[in-house]
Amino acid sequence: MSTTKKFAGAALAAALGVATLSACGGGDAKDKSAGGAGEAPKSKTVTLVSHDSFNVTDTVLKEFEQQSGYTVKVLKSGDAGAALNQEILTKGSPRGDVFFGVDNTLLSRALDNGIFTPYEAKGLADVKPEFVLDKEHRVTPIDSGDICVNYDKAYFADKKLAPPQTLDDLIKPEYKNLLVTENAATSSPGLGFLLASVGKYGDGGTSQGEASGGGWKDYWTKLKANGVEVVDGWEQAYNERFSGSAGGKKAKGDRPLVVSYASSPPVEVLYGEPQPAEAPTGVSTGTCFRQVEFAGLLKGAKNEEGGKALLDFLVSKKFQEDMPLQMFVNPVVKDAKLPELFTKHGAVVEKPENVAPETIAKNREQWVKTWSSLVVK
Repeated sequence: MSTTKKFAGAALAAALGVATLSACGGGDAKDKSAGGAGEAPKSKTVTLVSHDSFNVTDTVLKEFEQQSGYTVKVLKSGDAGAALNQEILTKGSPRGDVFFGVDNTLLSRALDNGIFTPYEAKGLADVKPEFVLDKEHRVTPIDSGDICVNYDKAYFADKKLAPPQTLDDLIKPEYKNLLVTENAATSSPGLGFLLASVGKYGDGGTSQGEASGGGWKDYWTKLKANGVEVVDGWEQAYNERFSGSAGGKKAKGDRPLVVSYASSPPVEVLYGEPQPAEAPTGVSTGTCFRQVEFAGLLKGAKNEEGGKALLDFLVSKKFQEDMPLQMFVNPVVKDAKLPELFTKHGAVVEKPENVAPETIAKNREQWVKTWSSLVVK
């Protein structure tokens, strides 16, 4: 499953001249510096293993390379879950030096498999404390983002109906047959939306929310009865079924509610033709689950010093302020500024739902299996 918010990454790279770094930088054979007599030469290439959505502005990367003396090679490895699986399988003999892209839904799995070497990155003190989930510093927080229901502003204005704002709202009769979400078994936002309901209503027994006396399972039973539509992934949900997106309009989508990201409205503005003064979509801020992405120094890294320097770079203000328009995520560093596109058109989620990584690790497979039996089958 993809764990990021970069649904327009390729288009943005073309539009803004972003470097797509699937294999940039020379190989070790070309980049070895001379070592002392009898010493193995030190590599000047540092390899970042990542999911497919990693991007950075070329000038920002070049500045790091010039200052550090390292050449960065990015090995993109598909979906975040698949990329992590490969690192677990090659534990101790990693394909690179740093892994980027494990999020809080997969964090315990990565830590339990011992694929990272502890390292406290320079600049970690500037990271907001709520994002530092591993006190042993095996991983470093890099970005955050919120999975939330988005709504089609024009639809609700035309119907003179207030958009839903909370999870409880979505099971009300006035929103029947309006929501499309992704399959929790095959999609990161789908899983995140499931986890939002777990965070809100609990795993059964005493209700944590007014809608669900039997926890999240009861909530989804009610949501299904209210006509929620489930599709395989984000692309189909957002760009085909959702009436508020540019793609959905072309595809004549008829669902004015979709599970997407809090960063989706700025993207609709960025790619609007002509560019609208206001985003055509909004965010139901009481429906959100917060994702945090991490990077870590891989155990057995060939260039450990280069890996440490790269981790320092990823939490630097320069990289953190470059991220939002490259990967549609929020910085985790305290003083990093968001671009105007985000501050003007993005949603601020004050109280997202959260579930502890160790709780997710313990229950994820059973939750998804149960969810599938309730909603899909």
